[in-house]
Amino acid sequence: MPPTEVTLATWFDDHRAVLWGLSYRITGSTADADDVVQETFLKAHRHAPSELAEPRRWLMRVAVNAARDLLRRRKRRSYIGPWLPTPLETSDEDVPPSFEPIVEGRTLEGRYDLMESASLAFLQALEALTPTQRAVLLLCDVFDYAAAEVATVLDTSEGNVRTIHHRARRVMESYEGRRTVPTRANRERTERALQQFLALLNARDVSGIERMLAADVRTVTDANGEFTALFDPLVGRLQVARFFGQFGTTKQRGRVDVTIRQINGLPTADLEVASPVGRRPPRLLLSIDLNTEGEIANVWVIASSSKLATVPSRTKAFGGRPADPPFGL
Repeated sequence: MPPTEVTLATWFDDHRAVLWGLSYRITGSTADADDVVQETFLKAHRHAPSELAEPRRWLMRVAVNAARDLLRRRKRRSYIGPWLPTPLETSDEDVPPSFEPIVEGRTLEGRYDLMESASLAFLQALEALTPTQRAVLLLCDVFDYAAAEVATVLDTSEGNVRTIHHRARRVMESYEGRRTVPTRANRERTERALQQFLALLNARDVSGIERMLAADVRTVTDANGEFTALFDPLVGRLQVARFFGQFGTTKQRGRVDVTIRQINGLPTADLEVASPVGRRPPRLLLSIDLNTEGEIANVWVIASSSKLATVPSRTKAFGGRPADPPFGL
């Protein structure tokens, strides 16, 4: 006998947030996270026992399997150019995104806190993991599940979970060396650096941009073939500086409105081009990560219109701040 409508409504209220947050981190997609949550509760309506001592564990198993399946299907599909996660607007406050659950006055978090694990850098690092490795790492190191609990969720042995977890952590070692936790202090220094980067970009100051970059700086642009973008990540101080120095050449001059938004835990520039030329994007999000020396280690650029649809444009946005100085590319 399936659970009653009242029971399902209670499960939805109690567990939707954690299921959505986990699914977003596994897939890196808000649309996929929505689909996973919907599929999970449809299956609960049809197949869940009417009495469950721990409904979250049953729901988590269904959600994790659905998210892994979505991820595998996505990796089989062609995607033009580099892939970046769907951006998610967050707040200025030093708290997890609003979709995160709070249990008995505290958030669920382990090795990586909830803000960091929703950052573009962290979600991009997860791309190096298999779907199962990603699920294990998130359950163990973000949602603070013990290996025995993860084994129950994934319907495998505790020993297998420990092996998968060890391999996933080994893959994440490169991220650990560039790790930036989006604390209030890091948000403030990131915004200062972002404002300076934008000013140099506006001035087309290649030397100035180069001085801000780490030697191994990496730039990733995601446009999914809609607009002009890099087909592969660009690595290296001089190469990245020259790329952004050509961002607004003379024939491409035009008004660009720039707003500083909080995206995935860190300040991000929301650029809207009044009159884009050729295949230039009419809008993009530009986000940076700083290393421990204060140099720019990563530049993320999202121009895909389907991904930008999840973040309202500046004309509809609340809480954004104009960049200083304004652009005139």
